[in-house]
Order: sequence, then structure tokens, then C-alpha cells
Amino acid sequence: MTATYIPYKEIRFFSKLITDYVNEEEKLCPFYNNFPSLLQFKKQINEKEYDFSDQKRNTLVASLKRQYAEVKTTPKVLKNIELLSKENTFTITTGHQLSLFTGHLYFIYKIISVINTAKQLSDFYTDYHFVPVYWMATEDHDFEEINHFHLSNRTISWHSEQKGAIGNFSTNTLEAVFQTFDKAIGLGKNADALRTLFNDSYLKNNNLAEATRYLVNALFEEYGVVIIDGNDKTLKQQFISYIEDDLLHSIAHKEVTKTINKLQIIDKNYPIQVNPREINIFYLTKDGRHRIVRTDNSFEVHDTTIRFSKESILEELHTYPERFSPNVLLRPLYQEIILPNLAYIGGGGEIAYWLELKSFFKAEKVPFPMLMLRNSAMLISKLQADKLQKLQLSTHDLFLTPNDLKNKKAQQLSEFPIDFSPQREVLQQQFTALHELAFHTDITFLNAVKAQEVRQLKGLDILEKRLLKAQKRKYSNELERITTLQTELFPNGTLQERFANFSDFYLTKGNNLISELVANLDPFKYQFAIVEY
Repeated sequence: MTATYIPYKEIRFFSKLITDYVNEEEKLCPFYNNFPSLLQFKKQINEKEYDFSDQKRNTLVASLKRQYAEVKTTPKVLKNIELLSKENTFTITTGHQLSLFTGHLYFIYKIISVINTAKQLSDFYTDYHFVPVYWMATEDHDFEEINHFHLSNRTISWHSEQKGAIGNFSTNTLEAVFQTFDKAIGLGKNADALRTLFNDSYLKNNNLAEATRYLVNALFEEYGVVIIDGNDKTLKQQFISYIEDDLLHSIAHKEVTKTINKLQIIDKNYPIQVNPREINIFYLTKDGRHRIVRTDNSFEVHDTTIRFSKESILEELHTYPERFSPNVLLRPLYQEIILPNLAYIGGGGEIAYWLELKSFFKAEKVPFPMLMLRNSAMLISKLQADKLQKLQLSTHDLFLTPNDLKNKKAQQLSEFPIDFSPQREVLQQQFTALHELAFHTDITFLNAVKAQEVRQLKGLDILEKRLLKAQKRKYSNELERITTLQTELFPNGTLQERFANFSDFYLTKGNNLISELVANLDPFKYQFAIVEY
């Protein structure tokens, strides 16, 4: 594999907020702590070292050992778990939903980003240890987001009527999904390896959390990735006081609302990624994950008959903290309470909502982690790279809209320029003289000259477009090949990483897929990667 890079601002798939962030625009400095460069990590280490107690470390390690009790993994993973008890060990974390068979390709890139960040930090700060962590979003309840993946433009879906936290979903209905997958991937050594991986992950584990832990461990155990499930009573006991703050004082709602307003003042084009609620906590039951809503005299669990007084909900919280589940805005705080974490690595949408949180963390007196944009990449086969060269296209060209790309190529192929700029310039010079003449007459003649100028310039625009359209018809075969290649690399009109599954590429590369991506993606190079494989 070889990788080349394109700045995010030069492609059209990333928000202005994210391009401004990775370019370290000064106006965004108030919304994050330390920018994630190797040198800046020492400041973050000092902050977290002071804040994170031995008791928290011991609780974390004990919980992880329970979670891994039935998991066969490598000595490197087990060593990393033990290292977390030491005061000079810190984590680099990413998190994601329990997407079926990893879901989109960027799931893989996220974990590779934490692996490589931890490795570079270990090489740079030799007195410390850095552990790559994948946080399983087991309490998420949006099944429709995670119940499918795409294989060669075919959607493979899991249908289930189960409700509640997806980590608890039984996997006993996944046999039909496996049969579909089995037929779709064909024959060969790599296909057999994928069959085994899917079978062992989903058909030999009882629920989706266990299956996902097995899958991620199988793919990344040699790199020492530690997988954590936050849906853990012992871990949640450390978060009780912060849940109380949200229930009683709405600190997140107040602070995040103020931050959103400030971001909008800086640039109205910055997206509002997540709006805070008055209460940002769910209540877990065997039937679902429901929002807690404050009423005049009580707390209600939305869409249920469950009601609490102030006293009874606090008693419930202290007795059964595992029944309380933080939403997307409180989960980051929970993560930072229970992990000796230095940086969170996420996609553009995640970084956008983390940028809403700094003042909330400050109000809760919790160190705000560094925010790292995960690696983003497009994988191009040797055959596709050769086609690109034969078509005389650059990788930058691929990121144009389909219509703009065809227009550009038609202009390149044409024997004469499809550009009436010289004619426009001559016409405007002629009308400049007419305007001078009209200035010395009455207003009606001046208006007539202006109107004629507009008509003639518009006429040139129409003729230019008709000429371009004619040339596109003439070179339709060449343009069709370009369209076909672009469609292959941008399935469903979006970035490959947001649609394709790793299986498509594993069928070609096998076990080398992960190792070669680890070797070629640099988490500190905040640009989009084009990787030829």
C-alpha cells in the first residue's frame, strides 16, 4: 500500500467547522483544550495525571478483568489492562455503535487511529505507557443505524423486534444474516476467513456486546486494543454525582447552550451537531431505553408509566446506577471520569459535538481531552489507479461533483476551448464605450444599453453551455468511463468510508488489510488519505 494526502478543505465532504479546526483557526481556540500535536500531549498528560486517582485506576482494571473473563485474547491486551493500574499509563480512546460486522469502513479507521496514536506517543514519551481503547456504545438504542452493512453495493440487514440497549440484543436470529453473507462473498481463502470471523463473532456469542467485543478483538488484538463496555454498574457508581447534577441542575443544558450560541456568533455556517436537553439521561428497562423528563413535581420516564419524586429518583440512582444511561452529550463526560484518557478520536460529526462541551467539562471540574479527527481514507485498487492514469485524471479531480468532473474532462478533450471569456471581454469593452455615450443622453437610452448588455452576455452564456453539452455528447464514451470509475470509488454518491464495509477489501488483501493500513495511515497528518492497495 502507498498513501498520498489531500487537505480536507480541498474536498467537498467536510464541514467548515472541521476544516477550520484541523487548520487551527484561532477563532476556535476557546472551544478546545490542547490541539493534538505530539508536543502538546505533555500538557494533557500533566492535567490528567493530577486528576486521575489510583482508586479510579483500580476500579477500571477490576471492571475490565471482569469484562474479559471469558475472552481469549493476546498477552499484549492483558498487559495493557494491567498497565492501566499504573499512574504513568494513559488511554487514547475512540468509540462507536455496535455496527453489524463493523458497518462502515470508517469503523476500522477509527481503531487504527487510536492504535497509531498510542504507538507514536509511546515512541515519543518513553517514560509513559499509552493504551488504545475502543469504547463500545452498548447502551445505544438506535437499531436502524447499526443493523446492516454493505457488501459490493448489496445491503445485508438484520431484522429483529428486540427493544432497548442494543448491547443486550440476542444474536440468536443472526443465522439468516450469516447465510446471506455466506452466499455473497463467494469462494477463496479470504472468503473462508471472513465466514469464520462472522460465525465465531455472532453465532457463538449470546448478545451483540459479546459479539462485537469478539469481532474487534479478533481484528485488533495483536495491537493491544482494549475494549470497554461502559454499561457496568461498578463504573457507573463513579458517575453518580454527575448524573445528579444533570437531573437536578441541568448543567449540561446551560453550558452547552451557551457554547452553541458562541459558535453560531463566530460562524453561522458551523453546524449545531447536538442540541442539549434539560435532562440528558436515559432510564434503562428490559423493554427499552427511555428519556427521563422533569415535570413540575416529579421525574417521568418517557413512554412508560414510571414516575419518580426527587427523593425516589436519587435513591434509585444510588441503588441502581446501572439503570441510568448518559446520552450523546453526557457520555463523553462519563468516559473521561472512568478512563485516564488524553484524547478522543472521532469523525467530523463527533468532533463537532465535542467542540460544544468544553465549558460543560469546566463547570464539572473535569479535564477536557484533546480532540483528534480520525483518519479518513479512500482505498483504490491498482486496476482503478491505472484507469485513473489512463483517463488523465488526478485524485483531486475525483472529488469534484459528477457533473463538474464531466464538464472539466469534456473541456480537456475538446480540440478547441469551451470558454467564451475572450468574447465576453470584447463585448464588455464595446458596451463600456456605449455606456460612455449613453451617459451624455437621457436615462431611457442608458437603461436600454444596460438591458442589451445583459441580454447579449446571457446569450453568450447559453451558447457556451450548448457548446459544452455538444462536446459532452461527442465524448460520451470517455465520460462514461469516468462516471463508472467515480461511482466505484464514491458508492451511493458519498465517501467510500461512509458506505463500504471492510469485507470488500479483505476479500482481496486478507489478513494484510489491517496491518498495511496501520503501516500507512498517520493519525497526526490531518488530511484525507488516498491509499493504493
